[in-house]
Amino acid sequence: MKPPRRRGEARRGGPGYIWAKHLRTGVGRNVIDIRDLKLQFGDVKVLDGVTMKIPNNVIYVIMGPSGSGKSTILRVLNRLVELYKPKIEGEVYLDGQDIFKMPLSLLRRRVQMVFQIPNPIPTLSIWENVALGPKLNRLVKSKAELQERVRWALEKAQLWEEVKNRLDAPAASLSGGQQQRLCIARALAFKPEVLLMDEPTANLDPVNTAKIEELMLELKKEMTIVLVTHYPPQAARVGDWVAFLYGGKIVEEGPVREVFTRPRHELTEKYVTGKI
Repeated sequence: MKPPRRRGEARRGGPGYIWAKHLRTGVGRNVIDIRDLKLQFGDVKVLDGVTMKIPNNVIYVIMGPSGSGKSTILRVLNRLVELYKPKIEGEVYLDGQDIFKMPLSLLRRRVQMVFQIPNPIPTLSIWENVALGPKLNRLVKSKAELQERVRWALEKAQLWEEVKNRLDAPAASLSGGQQQRLCIARALAFKPEVLLMDEPTANLDPVNTAKIEELMLELKKEMTIVLVTHYPPQAARVGDWVAFLYGGKIVEEGPVREVFTRPRHELTEKYVTGKI
């Protein structure tokens, strides 16, 4: 009987080996590199030495119970967390660039986010919700180009066929699942390199959850997706790589199949089997 592999080792040809090769060869130019990230609000420590490397064209899942710091990591990646004036230590790079030295407008174009609760602007039309970002940020040069980008984003979000005959209808007229896909289309209209998704299906029924998951699997062909979830089965269904966060620290990370079938840490085993 062969001894178990040590942490960091991977069977040649297996998912861990493929992932390691992915990192070594630099496949994908939009690597997210988080180094020893620490964050606290006042005296409350939220993140404690988080380190991650995320290549392009993968779904990287951050899972863990409520209050473990998952959503805070996303809000660091687009610097939304700065609104709350936390103390931050560590380094975060996007494609080799320090995000804290990057113009915020540029970072937000490259890194878009979809939230847990669908938040389209209800008084604007379906079309206006998607067009607003490219228009305000001058990402298009003509009305025709704007029209083309709105249609492209709605098609990518798998919503075009459902709304193409009522683009002038208010966003509030859509169902909850459609509103979430509209929010995804709104983010895609920026043509981002990274899409952050903070429990995007938490308030959706199983049918709409399946649509969003199918959509994520399609979108990863063109961008990096960082998904936060507290629901292990979802991580297992869509993730390529998973980090289990608990108490602001990474307990374990690795290829999804390995973490779910051969967890190295007792806490991980309890979490993925629903015991905690």
